Amino acid sequence: MTLLKVNNLRKRYGKHEAVKGISFQLEEGRCVSLLGPNGAGKTTTLSMLAGLIHPTSGEIYFQGISGTDFRQQIGFLPQYPSFYNWMSGREFIEYVGKLAHIPTGEIRKRSDEVLEFVGISIAKNRKIGSYSGGMRQRLGLAQALIHKPKLLILDEPVSALDPIGRREVLNLIKSINKETTVLFSTHLLHDAEEISDDLLIMHRGEILLSGDMKMVMSEAQQPVIHIKGESSLEKWAEQLKTYGYITKIICNHEHLQIMVTDLEESKSKLLKEIAEKEIPIRKFEVAETTLEDLFMKVVGV
Repeated sequence: MTLLKVNNLRKRYGKHEAVKGISFQLEEGRCVSLLGPNGAGKTTTLSMLAGLIHPTSGEIYFQGISGTDFRQQIGFLPQYPSFYNWMSGREFIEYVGKLAHIPTGEIRKRSDEVLEFVGISIAKNRKIGSYSGGMRQRLGLAQALIHKPKLLILDEPVSALDPIGRREVLNLIKSINKETTVLFSTHLLHDAEEISDDLLIMHRGEILLSGDMKMVMSEAQQPVIHIKGESSLEKWAEQLKTYGYITKIICNHEHLQIMVTDLEESKSKLLKEIAEKEIPIRKFEVAETTLEDLFMKVVGV
């Protein structure tokens, strides 16, 4: 079932058009990643969906309804959330609960539940000013979930975290997605590939690609061979560009990434040439193109 639908959404700031008539939809229960380089229009798009800024034109439908305030159904975590450092974690969440019009008799119970869920109940009575970056991000998730939204929107939720904090928040998003539709922006493509059901790739204010993650990757994946030499492989790479079974070569000194049409033929011929020319290599690895490769291709890098 379609939860949210966007039709020809635009946002202009003076002469600059940050979002250029995009259209897409989110299906209920899915985890959707919004990908794009800096300046693509991701934050502007998420802010319009969250009701924080008004579109210049276009329509947003939530469960088939347009033109009404559906912020009560949405939880939002900005890239750089702000808190009142003099409050405790519990005080802040209860304050947000009051803003969300949760009945007074339910606020304490709901606050304790959501703080437990995000894993910071042990620190709920501490001042927020003493929280680590990971704890603050968890608190941000708690405030976005306090009113049990149908859609959770996250803007770069793990970009400022260390590897441990990033892993913890990704696992939380997986758990949240069991009950709530999730839309999040990120520039960490591995994370998007790991937890997303669907993807949207945005560039210069436009949606260039959208669809089911597995289907898109299946259609776009291409055999690739990774070779690491003991020294620079750039001269050999120039020769390889003339071979018909090779579609693209990326060379970075001793590292070669070769995209091919026929894996078995390519593997056989390349290994034969390495042996005949006595090219010293440390690694010869067969794989498939990744989401990063697809992303680079779509945005024209």
